[in-house]
Amino acid sequence: MTEFQKYIQRYLDLISSDNWLEEMKNSGNQTMEIYQQFSEQQSDFAYAEGKWSLKILLQHLIDAERIFVYRALRFSRKDQTELAGWDEELYAKEYHLEEISIKNLLSEFESLRKSTIHFFEHLNQNLLYQTGVANKNEISVEIIGKLIVGHNIHHLNIIKERYLPILNQI
Repeated sequence: MTEFQKYIQRYLDLISSDNWLEEMKNSGNQTMEIYQQFSEQQSDFAYAEGKWSLKILLQHLIDAERIFVYRALRFSRKDQTELAGWDEELYAKEYHLEEISIKNLLSEFESLRKSTIHFFEHLNQNLLYQTGVANKNEISVEIIGKLIVGHNIHHLNIIKERYLPILNQI
């Protein structure tokens, strides 16, 4: 197994059923439920120095999903252009979320997730099996969809394990 396959597998292992589209809906709903309980002040909370705030984490989920869906779109249409990687830390430094409320950011996430689900629901098995190269690694459209789910679950777990216990004590 390559390093890339190991990296992807850690996210895929978080998906609890074979019905990853249903899991995409579930993880989106869980994200909405968790974030709806945060005040504007709480959304700026980071559990440790140098860690992302909850608001930055949500923007990261939005950006990652957009990038992954873009890749899936290109590959499902048999576009064989190799796509570049992206630096999540660089993106996070450029968010400038001071003027965006957590409510608006959550609305954006909700709209994006609905769009993502529609996109993947309309792909047949042949399109899901299409592959392309992103960040110098070959990946299928279906694995990209599963990656969106696993990535979301990964960050939900971090929120539950590292953010919520501290927030609940404040």
